[in-house]
Amino acid sequence: MDKAEFDKFADEYRALHATNIQVSGEAPEFFAEYKVRDVARILSADRAAPIRRILDFGAGVGTSVPYFRRFFPAASLACLDVSERSLEVGESRYPGAAEFRSFDGSTIPFQDESFDLAFAACVFHHIPHAEHLGLFKEILRVLRPGAHVVVFEHNPWNPLTVRAVETCRFDENAVLLRAKTIKATLTGAGFSRVKVSYRIFFPHFLRHLRSLERLLTWCPLGAQYSVVGLK
Repeated sequence: MDKAEFDKFADEYRALHATNIQVSGEAPEFFAEYKVRDVARILSADRAAPIRRILDFGAGVGTSVPYFRRFFPAASLACLDVSERSLEVGESRYPGAAEFRSFDGSTIPFQDESFDLAFAACVFHHIPHAEHLGLFKEILRVLRPGAHVVVFEHNPWNPLTVRAVETCRFDENAVLLRAKTIKATLTGAGFSRVKVSYRIFFPHFLRHLRSLERLLTWCPLGAQYSVVGLK
């Protein structure tokens, strides 16, 4: 992860993101909310133990914070990022809602088995592939036994997603990742029961069809996907 790259865009991140995804007809908050809602649904379906502590890996300016507060009100939240300026922006937006912590990009600054859930929203396409396995092992280290990791990424099979990334200023060095690549790396890091689900098939003007998305999670054409693993 390039600290300087995200420090540079931190103050205008939301405006840039909103402009970049205009074709979807949605605001950045729509994408942040659906991800955290999906996590809550996944954990409920897996009958996970109560979530006491959450790691938002690559939290940036804290876009997911209000949704973690909504869907996991009893849990504490740690927002981790290499961009100190992004964390400053996030903490100013959501004072007291989370712990905002910087890290060196390789070693997560928390003790073993500290978290019940790790979450990464469209982070790993900004990180060189050679670093992924080590970071997933770090995430595994800080998770308690039986805890989940949920990784969301942009889908390189979706042409609108590819165009949005190619025209986005803060994605200029991004390399989109296939779901099977993330799945294989999570498995290699030691996670079990790794599962892929594809998401976001319909733009805003077709939102009345979104109730069908639960039937399409197998189809590799969604704009984004999630990969879930269990420690």
